[in-house]
Amino acid sequence: MKKFVFLISFSLIFLASCSQVIAMHNKGLEKSISSALEKNSVTEIDLNSLTGFDWDKAYLITPYTDQETINKQLGVKFKDPTNMAYRDDIYLLVFLVKNEVVQYVKIPTKFGSLMHGNKDGITPSNAIIKIHKK
Repeated sequence: MKKFVFLISFSLIFLASCSQVIAMHNKGLEKSISSALEKNSVTEIDLNSLTGFDWDKAYLITPYTDQETINKQLGVKFKDPTNMAYRDDIYLLVFLVKNEVVQYVKIPTKFGSLMHGNKDGITPSNAIIKIHKK
């Protein structure tokens, strides 16, 4: 019994020390954004109206962006789960809280070109993404 308790305790300590915050793929937000973009009349999206979680900054990662450029843009190390360097079918929208990536969504490029005028990122006070329809 003592060995079992020791093993469990050691495992928990080891996992806690090695843990890394893993960004959640927010499929619900992904669906909400896609639903909004499907409407031809939509020319912009206010992220504040669609996000139900706290975030400080967000970054719109464009197709063919390599891992090094993503890290530089975000200002933190983030393991790109989508392999954006080789993709032209999605944008990656990455949300951060206190300089830690917490959530991301994939947005299909089939809806048009997505743009945000601030290269320093999107903030809740300036959370508009413009869409140029194809």
